[in-house]
Amino acid sequence: MSLTQACEWLQNLAFPTLIRESDWLFPTIETIHVLALTLVVGSIAMVDLRLLGAASRSRPVSQVMAQALPWTWTAFTFAAFAGLLLFSSKAVTYYTDIPFRIKMACLALAGINMLCFHLFTHRRLANWDCGAPPVAARLAGGFSLSLWIAIVAAGRWIGFTT
Repeated sequence: MSLTQACEWLQNLAFPTLIRESDWLFPTIETIHVLALTLVVGSIAMVDLRLLGAASRSRPVSQVMAQALPWTWTAFTFAAFAGLLLFSSKAVTYYTDIPFRIKMACLALAGINMLCFHLFTHRRLANWDCGAPPVAARLAGGFSLSLWIAIVAAGRWIGFTT
């Protein structure tokens, strides 16, 4: 089965069809997706701006992360679930859409960036927690912030191409 065939199968299931054909279900799920994504981007931006040294300089990085990341992960769970429901309703259309592919690529890069940060730079957090973050942390924060801006922009672009 090809990916296009898998997308056809998915969008023809009962619930994705209901989402697609309902007057209120798609916009309701989309609203949840956008609100959750707003929390994701806002909470990640707080951490990224601290890593860049542009905000919350008087607070340890660990404290900013401890306060923001639970919000990030909770909101990300809602955004991802709602996004999967939206995707399922028009899977073939989204799968072939360039802005959708850009959004997914940027999302994957954001995940890789976060993984690299936690595997390498975060390990030495005790050395720089209350001071200026090292170059690697600033690069991770800048890259993350740029990727999340691109994710939001591509998401808006999807609305004009599908």
